[in-house]
Amino acid sequence: MKTVEITARTVDEAVKQAADEMGLELEDLHIEILEESSKGFLGILGGKQARIKATPKDMSLSRAKDFLKDVAAGIGLKASIRVEENEDAVRMILEGDDLGVIIGRRGETLDAIQYLTNLVANKKSLERRRIILDAEGYRERREQTLRSLAMRLADRVKRSGQRVSLEPMNPQERRIIHTALQEDIYVTTLSEGEEPYRKVVIMPRS
Repeated sequence: MKTVEITARTVDEAVKQAADEMGLELEDLHIEILEESSKGFLGILGGKQARIKATPKDMSLSRAKDFLKDVAAGIGLKASIRVEENEDAVRMILEGDDLGVIIGRRGETLDAIQYLTNLVANKKSLERRRIILDAEGYRERREQTLRSLAMRLADRVKRSGQRVSLEPMNPQERRIIHTALQEDIYVTTLSEGEEPYRKVVIMPRS
């Protein structure tokens, strides 16, 4: 990971110079102040310049943000990107007006852009980051819908004793179904089929 040390009259000037030199936004840099600037005798003699060390933050996220900004601009949308990180994944949340076009029918456009964003982010990256893309709270609403569906279909399986196959879903949505029913002692779930037609099956637990 590239790191630069910059010396300038002030810390702010050094930080700006580092960002310009590395071609990054200020928020994409981790800054360590090695030495504060100080004025010399009578404000003229013996003064010290500021010295900083600048290191890029996770460049995979920078690439992802740049890609999403280009996509939004390409379809005429003005959107900001909020990033939330946890141990499992990075959530990149698009915020703005009229984002329905970027969600698409049943989230298909959002899923496609998420797939491409992951490719861009993890290109030439030693540590793979899993990025979940969201807009207008779609993922949370979809998760609630899928959990309700899982519970309803599990009840049907319990009453009939017959397995039920759901429609094809992406890995993220299949995971929601599996997780929703993993504690149920009467049913179990599995995924079958090949992508992109892989689907969840709910069946009585033997």
